[in-house]
Amino acid sequence: MPKILIVGGGYAGFYTAWKLEKWLRAGEAEVTVVDPLPYMTYQPFLPEVASGSIEPRHAVVSLRRHLKKTRVIAGKVEKITHAEKTVTILPNAGEQYELDYDIIVVTAGAVSRTFPIPGIADEAIGLKTIEEATAIRDRILTNFDKASQLPEGPERDRLLTFVVVGGGFAGIEIFAEMRSFASALLDKYPELEFEDTHFHLIEAMGRIMPEVSVKTANWVVKNLAERGAEVHLETQVQGAVGGLVELSTGVSFESDTIVWTAGVMASPMLKNTDLPTEERGRLRVRPDLRVHDDKDEVVIDAWGAGDVSAVPDLSGGGVGGFCVPNAQHAVRQGKQLAKNLVSELRGEDLKDYEHKNLGAVAGLGLGVGAFQSGKIGITGLPAWFMHRGYHGLAMPSWERKFRVVWGWVLNFFLGRDIVSLEARVHPRAAFEEFASRPRVAVAAEPAAAGHPGPAGAPVPVGGAVSKE
Repeated sequence: MPKILIVGGGYAGFYTAWKLEKWLRAGEAEVTVVDPLPYMTYQPFLPEVASGSIEPRHAVVSLRRHLKKTRVIAGKVEKITHAEKTVTILPNAGEQYELDYDIIVVTAGAVSRTFPIPGIADEAIGLKTIEEATAIRDRILTNFDKASQLPEGPERDRLLTFVVVGGGFAGIEIFAEMRSFASALLDKYPELEFEDTHFHLIEAMGRIMPEVSVKTANWVVKNLAERGAEVHLETQVQGAVGGLVELSTGVSFESDTIVWTAGVMASPMLKNTDLPTEERGRLRVRPDLRVHDDKDEVVIDAWGAGDVSAVPDLSGGGVGGFCVPNAQHAVRQGKQLAKNLVSELRGEDLKDYEHKNLGAVAGLGLGVGAFQSGKIGITGLPAWFMHRGYHGLAMPSWERKFRVVWGWVLNFFLGRDIVSLEARVHPRAAFEEFASRPRVAVAAEPAAAGHPGPAGAPVPVGGAVSKE
């Protein structure tokens, strides 16, 4: 059987494997997925995870549970040598080894793109993984606990000042969800007032959310201002050393929580491959999702999709002629790639990937949303229901859909869970603090010449004796 190797278990990789399991005949191909994480993260839910509206485990999809016919390898692909059809794998446990394949599908995704701004690498946190979203939630809760014990002053202001860098969809959603979360928490902290909390979003451009109309974007800015959140447009972060955020406008303030959402870049793994990449480091891909070189010649048995690939946008709505890196494209590309792979194995014609974006929807905290489709813009509660309805249906597998929707229902009646589990980062701390340890043996001093030690005391010979 031909061996199909999928590098990356995110949206595109998971959906490619999931659909191959459905469409391949028995014995037609052997499929393997390599990813250091055993799950796919549904990233549109990360803002709601950070605000306590969704249980973290419900926003991820287990690869081993849902890919029943696919071999899953937990590890990193360190190098791709397509000329020899081998990859070098560093497993999560064990020694590095090489694995051969017949067909490779590169869906390694993207990572946060940052700039060499002093302090950002040390102080900020991204929003690409479930772990980051959970850490943001726990940080907010822990900071509220600490601030409630402090008098008014710089330290309390620092704990209750929250900053998001980047005014795209991800940045606006996490910013609005954090504001909504903090406002709800104030009922549980009588020591704190609404005016004690400070929220700043920093955007270098003159507007937010380029996917929606100017009218809708301006409504979002106004809505956030009414909720006590400030949006700084045409502003750049110049430094964040020690949590001191310095802006290009001359404004500065201290913050204990800085979330970075200002862009993504293709997985750096592509630097270690002989597959062709373009100037931004993305895999060169044709509309049918086959890899091609700079002469537009197809690279046999190599495919790519998702954020790691420069997929032409045949609808004409992309940036620079390519599909924007988002979940909507990655999911659909994964499905189309699986269809084309099956067609290729059976000698059938391939189809180009083409998807016209019908609209964009964002959740902006409980009961608030924004939707845009062409010239139609919907804001407020109706858009919020549209956001939850769309993503509730888009979540893969009925098992995951049920868990997410049931969690929303419970939160409606019982409210959000506000327990911080920040101590999970050092789970052995409490055990270590009180654990008994063996007493250290102490060497006895040798008796002076002619003066033996006390009656009954042993005299050490060539070694130490415990005082007991």
